[in-house]
Amino acid sequence: MDPTIPGKLLRLLFHDCFVEGCDASILLEGNGTERSDPANKSLGGFSVIENAKRVLEIFCPFTVSCADIVALAARDAVEFAGGPNVQIPTGRRDGRISLTTHVRPNIVDTSFTMDQMINIFTIKGLSLDDLVILSGAHTIGSAHCNAFSDRFRVDTNGNFTLIDPSLDKAYATELTKQCPAGAATSTITVKNDPQTPQLFDNQYFKDLIEHKGLFQSDSVLFNDVRTKERVMEFANDQDRFFRSWSQSFVRLSVLGVKSGEDGEVRTSCSVIN
Repeated sequence: MDPTIPGKLLRLLFHDCFVEGCDASILLEGNGTERSDPANKSLGGFSVIENAKRVLEIFCPFTVSCADIVALAARDAVEFAGGPNVQIPTGRRDGRISLTTHVRPNIVDTSFTMDQMINIFTIKGLSLDDLVILSGAHTIGSAHCNAFSDRFRVDTNGNFTLIDPSLDKAYATELTKQCPAGAATSTITVKNDPQTPQLFDNQYFKDLIEHKGLFQSDSVLFNDVRTKERVMEFANDQDRFFRSWSQSFVRLSVLGVKSGEDGEVRTSCSVIN
């Protein structure tokens, strides 16, 4: 199995649920859809969902929604990567609306401040604790160089120079090696967690304490007094993080779910029926 798939499936769920709710609207193709927004161009895992849907339509047609597949795939991806097994409800319906204009106001950007992230999570009915816990998803996955280029000065030749004092200098130097000149506009990626990039564990929180959070939105979790204590708790106790993750993940997986006539069960995940 492609070792990058777990991180892709987990990210896919976040980008689905935060826009229109957990309704597989992220899977719909076409101009002007969520999937076409530049913020979603780097998403992956679509083929995994489509392949699962094709098999399910053979054995139990018109029964399992694409929204349920996205949620269950993300759940299983975490367990596959070494994280906890989480029991989540099913019965989600697939949405019929997918608009690129709804993407940016509803997702967390990697350059966000704490207050900006809190605002989005609050609108979704999620708590400050949920913000810290669900950020732990960055213990797996990877990011393009332009996702954290705001922490560097990028000169006319595309070279990176650190300007964010909250980032560990040695780690920053390593990032500049992995993101050579011009990388801010390239397809080069780096691991979110350089220590255990394919393992779902609490290393992400240990990285934050060492000022090695890849994104600005990561680093603020340790630098802000409102969340610093929770970061330290999870860094010191992986079991606590796993227990907390299980609860927050359930809340994430049921955001804005549709039922009855509000949705449908698509026969193909990329188009409405």
